[in-house]
Amino acid sequence: MNSSRLFQNTQSHQTPHQWFWLAMGLMAVIFVLEFSTPSEFIFGYLYTVPILLASARLRRRRTAQIAIVAIALTLLNLWVLTPAPITLATVANRSIAATALLVIGLLSDRNRSFQETIAYQQKQIEANQALMRLREDFTFTLTHDLKTPLLGAIETLKAFQDKQFGQVSAAQHQVLNTMTRSHQTSLQLLNTLLDVYRNDEEGLHLDLTLVDLTALAEETVSILLDLAASRRVHLSFHHGDTQIRKSLWVNGDRLQLQRVFTNLLMNAINHSRRGDRIEILLESQTSYQVVKILDMGFGIPPDELCHLFERFYQGQSNRQAKGTGLGLYLSRQIITAHGGTIWAENRVPSGALFGFKLPLCSLPEVTYVHPAPENSPG
Repeated sequence: MNSSRLFQNTQSHQTPHQWFWLAMGLMAVIFVLEFSTPSEFIFGYLYTVPILLASARLRRRRTAQIAIVAIALTLLNLWVLTPAPITLATVANRSIAATALLVIGLLSDRNRSFQETIAYQQKQIEANQALMRLREDFTFTLTHDLKTPLLGAIETLKAFQDKQFGQVSAAQHQVLNTMTRSHQTSLQLLNTLLDVYRNDEEGLHLDLTLVDLTALAEETVSILLDLAASRRVHLSFHHGDTQIRKSLWVNGDRLQLQRVFTNLLMNAINHSRRGDRIEILLESQTSYQVVKILDMGFGIPPDELCHLFERFYQGQSNRQAKGTGLGLYLSRQIITAHGGTIWAENRVPSGALFGFKLPLCSLPEVTYVHPAPENSPG
């Protein structure tokens, strides 16, 4: 192993020398062409090849030396081995050729400097990406490992609530309920974080079925009704131009879409004041089923609207509560995986609107076959 590495190192040290001698060989050929022909014939432009070769393969000092030698040889041909008198045109042509070589040398040096800068920045980007992957792997592992003790704590608290370890007073029962809710909130946050990282790495896998968004919204509202009542926030449904309830069918993953409803409604409840009203607007368009959730909070600063669905983004608005910045990001992942669009905008005079739309899916028609009447006995 050590001998092979030594051979590779020796070979890598020899390579620049080989390129150097190749450049010198080219210069020797051009030198012969220059000094074996009259000065009117300018072969000095060919020195461009060894200069560019040196710039790509050799150090900057070597490149500068080759460029200087090429310029000197181009001008030297005016006086060496020139039996004919020197004319102004010959001097001008030689000067132009020398200037061109100088410019090529400078540009090639600058280009090399740019390439070195780009290579350095690329290494920095790769190092940052590797560090980010390491950090995300650590977060994913830590989050996954934290689920086990949380689940154990929740089961233990439930055992206390079920009086498996003795009688529980009313005050103790209230404390146990508070602890259970706190642990369940932490568990929900861990599950969301795990899902976000898993979706980024593996993509979101959907179990597609026919889903009625209206029924799903009503089910989600019934789950969050107690929370809204504790905050004194009113929830109401609207169905577009008419108040007649109608189904909005889409081809989607019921569980994932319910998470979107939960995230958006929780976001609206958390950012509403006591006595506010949250409206769930369900309407059907030509090609999409549209869901809008409207609150009466403080709204969102315009410069934050485009960042709301980024991971861990919390913003600096005056809205009542701040979360982890994962719920809206996960909602965007789910809606995007369904081929839909999710957005947010401000309402006039106050409040915010969070909405999403999914491709419309018509409910398949069902054909009823009536059985033939039985023959009556004769």
